[in-house]
Amino acid sequence: MSIYFTESHEWVRVEGDSATVGITQYAQEQLGDVVFVELPDSGKDVKKGDEIAVVESVKAASEVYAPLSGSVTEANSALDDDPALVNSAPETDGWFVKMVLSDKGELDGLMDEAAYKDFVKNL
Repeated sequence: MSIYFTESHEWVRVEGDSATVGITQYAQEQLGDVVFVELPDSGKDVKKGDEIAVVESVKAASEVYAPLSGSVTEANSALDDDPALVNSAPETDGWFVKMVLSDKGELDGLMDEAAYKDFVKNL
């Protein structure tokens, strides 16, 4: 299992051809208290950079982008009842979607954890 990060503060945990996507600790801190999450339907095909979710907080609404291309296999239904999971566990239970990847070569454009931490330090 490998974890990668984007400059727009999504994380993606890759296992084989499958991936789980969410937002980072930094992103949820910037958003504040999350009150609603809009997720895609299973079966939706997305390209890297497409909007895959919308997060509404007490401060603002923000889009979540697909870090990789593929097909959504599952949306985290727990967020329907408890959107605050995005705040309390952004990189574990507060994940947004699971997907099957269509182009693992796109991983080359993502950051590892050390590079992401350096990126955030310079913001």
